[in-house]
Amino acid sequence: MLRRVIPSRRTQNIEYAIRDIVVEAEKRRSAGQDLLYLNIGDPVLFDFRTPQHLIEATYKAMLERHTGYSASEGVPLAVDAILADARAKGIRPYEALITTGASEAIDFALSSLVNNGENVLVPSPGYPLYNALLSRLIGEARPYRLDEENNWEPDIDHIASQIDSNTRAIVVINPNNPTGAVYTEETLTDIIELARRHNLVILCDEIYEKLILNGQDHISIASLDHELPVVTFNGLSKCYLAPGFRIGWAVVSGAPELVEDYTEAMRKLARARLCACHPEQFAIPVALNGGEEHIKETIKKLRERRDLTVERLNAIKGITCQVPNGAFYAFPRIDIECDDKEWVKALIRETGVVVVHGSGFGSMPKTPHFRLVFLPPEDILNEAYDRIEKFMKKWR
Repeated sequence: MLRRVIPSRRTQNIEYAIRDIVVEAEKRRSAGQDLLYLNIGDPVLFDFRTPQHLIEATYKAMLERHTGYSASEGVPLAVDAILADARAKGIRPYEALITTGASEAIDFALSSLVNNGENVLVPSPGYPLYNALLSRLIGEARPYRLDEENNWEPDIDHIASQIDSNTRAIVVINPNNPTGAVYTEETLTDIIELARRHNLVILCDEIYEKLILNGQDHISIASLDHELPVVTFNGLSKCYLAPGFRIGWAVVSGAPELVEDYTEAMRKLARARLCACHPEQFAIPVALNGGEEHIKETIKKLRERRDLTVERLNAIKGITCQVPNGAFYAFPRIDIECDDKEWVKALIRETGVVVVHGSGFGSMPKTPHFRLVFLPPEDILNEAYDRIEKFMKKWR
């Protein structure tokens, strides 16, 4: 007699709030009611377009028959462009690996580092992929606090208190998803000092590095220490408005004798999956070496929509919103006692505004929050904020 297939234990605790909340939205859509999606950071769903020169480079590569497997580590022309870009930021790269989105780069870095029972320090709030991958690896995603009262900067003392003999790495997301914080050099230097003291790897997610909304310089943490092992993640998805290309990369830096074995472990994983998308890799040198007019236009739109978002949300009784300085997310606090997941579900059911509950981004802060994207045009944002304001009056 056939028996039900039992999933592995490693999948039991995997959650991804950004996509999971769509299940609630589908119930409303199935009932024929409208939805305003402010939950997923996909610019091309709105009035942002993938730059034409990236599309043309990909199309040209396909016409030139770059449609078979590439080298597992990536097309040499593209790898060289990534290494040159890293050097221009002050990083001394050891190697670059091209991956299927930055997500695969993160997967490679964690899978090559973490053993059963070991832990990695992850920002809370922070991008939930790290928690999901560590759950799969049967490692521990150990949260460290971001301080809302200090522009969501990492709490260095709390990071230090979370380190033990089983800690392998510190994850830094800069600019941060979901808060939009852009970290100061002092903060980054303090994190480096902790990593050196405890012999830890730094895993730095810089996928939003060019989307800085207040004129502040973005600093790559790997540029501040050329000996310490650092893996820097990036890709074409956000700054280059090409999330569907699924092209990302990892840049490994640090003293060669410290990172060579770790890098080879990541190469093994790259070889095992054969390669990343081949023709899209030819968009990398065009993106990194080409014009960036689209970035200027993107920042202009985002700054206007950010300012509208902060003004509208802070005018709603029961909601407080810090000013995000990077990326395209806001992480408002709900200043009433509630379960933020239930609050978000009710918001979707009653108004059709789809956001993500703050607790889906980690266990801290303890106060209720929600994340929204301010990518849509102003008319859609204003309609969404009108509905949230009406909902809050009823909720309160």
